[in-house]
Amino acid sequence: MPTALSFNHVLKRQMIALLVLTFMMMTYLYAAKDTLPPSVDWFQSGMGLFGGLALFLAGLDQLTEGLKMAAGDALKNVLQKLTKNRVMGVITGTVVTGLLNSSSVTTVLVIGFVTVEIMTLQQSVAVIMGANIGSTVTAQLLAFNITQYALLPVAIGFFMTFVAKQDKIRYYGMILMGLGMVFYGMGVMSEAMAPLRTYEPFIDFLEQMKNPILGLLAGALFTGIVQSSAATVGISIALAAEGLLSLPAGLALALGANVGTCVTALLAALGKPVEAVRTAVVHVLFNVLGVLIWLPFIAYLADISIAISPVSDTLQGVEKMAYEIPRQIANGNTFFNIANVFIFIFFTPLFAKAATKLVPERVKKKELVITPKYLNENALAMPSTAFDNVRFETARSIELIQEMVSILRTAGQEKYDPPMDKLQTLYQNVRILENANLLYLGKIRQLELTQRDSLTHQNLMSTNTMLEGIAYTLQTEIREIVKKAVAIEYKPSQTTKEYIQEVVETTLRALNLTEKGLKEHDYSAFNEILEMKQPYKELLDKFMQRKSERLADASESYLDVVKIETTLVNTFYHIYHLNRLLAKQWIKEQKLLDEKEI
Repeated sequence: MPTALSFNHVLKRQMIALLVLTFMMMTYLYAAKDTLPPSVDWFQSGMGLFGGLALFLAGLDQLTEGLKMAAGDALKNVLQKLTKNRVMGVITGTVVTGLLNSSSVTTVLVIGFVTVEIMTLQQSVAVIMGANIGSTVTAQLLAFNITQYALLPVAIGFFMTFVAKQDKIRYYGMILMGLGMVFYGMGVMSEAMAPLRTYEPFIDFLEQMKNPILGLLAGALFTGIVQSSAATVGISIALAAEGLLSLPAGLALALGANVGTCVTALLAALGKPVEAVRTAVVHVLFNVLGVLIWLPFIAYLADISIAISPVSDTLQGVEKMAYEIPRQIANGNTFFNIANVFIFIFFTPLFAKAATKLVPERVKKKELVITPKYLNENALAMPSTAFDNVRFETARSIELIQEMVSILRTAGQEKYDPPMDKLQTLYQNVRILENANLLYLGKIRQLELTQRDSLTHQNLMSTNTMLEGIAYTLQTEIREIVKKAVAIEYKPSQTTKEYIQEVVETTLRALNLTEKGLKEHDYSAFNEILEMKQPYKELLDKFMQRKSERLADASESYLDVVKIETTLVNTFYHIYHLNRLLAKQWIKEQKLLDEKEI
């Protein structure tokens, strides 16, 4: 079961908002206790409403956490691979969001893919459109009146979560427990609002929600405060289940929820890379334009919702409303989002262009030091995506090391005085990225991790520390060798030049394969590093044999040359050896996956 630290930032903000709203309501009720009608226990009603909402939101988070842990990796891979065209992007976004039960998680994945250039901004538009459809799955579930059975999945899920030894079983328990809490919270809210059926001021207030503008504003405001469109639609369905809310009012609140949910996207993008801000802008443009188009036609949307929803011929009055309207609100919400996709699907390039225009590239200041590019805080909602961010940031360290090798590669070929300041800067940049990655990995460690995630965490941690060690070796040991070579005006033979060149190229090849393995999850690249050992050793043996033979009749001055050449070659081989150790760690992860031990 996730610890308190595994709850995402959105849930924390939701709970703070609930505490503030509850305090304000209780303060108002206490001040007005002498003027409120005695027929309604306002304290009990308020406690039930906000307590039920808290259970609803906590259950929703528990459900989403369980789904992410049980199927997050698979869904992330599906989202990455099946978004090459706009239609598949919509379908994939719908399915992934529907299964994960959170458009926020889908948006985080999309932002991550766009940031690391796995997905284009235009492709992300289609996925976000699909995510809006997928987010209506929650409302469809809530429209089923099964609150009387809600504690059964809570009990079963609790038992599975705390007794099961296998991670998968525990995650399924989290899903069941969260689902039960969602329905139980709905039941508590519905029961708390039942006495309001006879309170005329409240009924009059809800009647005003028929005005599309007022309903939209109320839905947007509440969604913006609690940062959950599902909560707004859930309360609408709970009110409708008590016969308190009409269909037009419920649809207006649902439309407002689509606008209010943009607040979450915008808050998530604050201070983030340009790609993240553009993705949030796409979300805002799509939702707001869709609502503006349908706002004048909300009565027609209500007619469509009635036409595609079941009716009861036996019930009358409030009971009939309580039976029919919850499903009509859910169906109207789904139809609204599907219709918007059909309207806008052909304009995905325009959305991408508009977002690029509204959020231009930032002017980058020339800095002597590097800053992290991929470590997005929002990605912490999905551990597998957060790990990918660290992989890409680690790959940047490898690129810096490759640049260091390129600067030093001519050390064994001719008189060469490398730019020491640049080498120092490159080394410092590797250290900066290492520190940033380790801090980010520390935040990931606070999340609920699978056994596989724990192994990935260890591998990324040791990879970063080992890469810093490689950069240090280049910065200190090889640099000192170069300085000695310059001091004695070192001039190697053509054969020695070729040997050293081959040694350097082999080491660079190992670095390239390590980068490929990290960025592409390509375990074959790590296997190739291991296969390089024997040819590399043979190359080294030939070189040492040549030096050994020439040492027999060497002059005293030649001894300095031998020291420089052998130290240089051995140091580059040591760098390859460190890459080999990293490769073995990552292959161990792959073997465990193949054996299904994780």
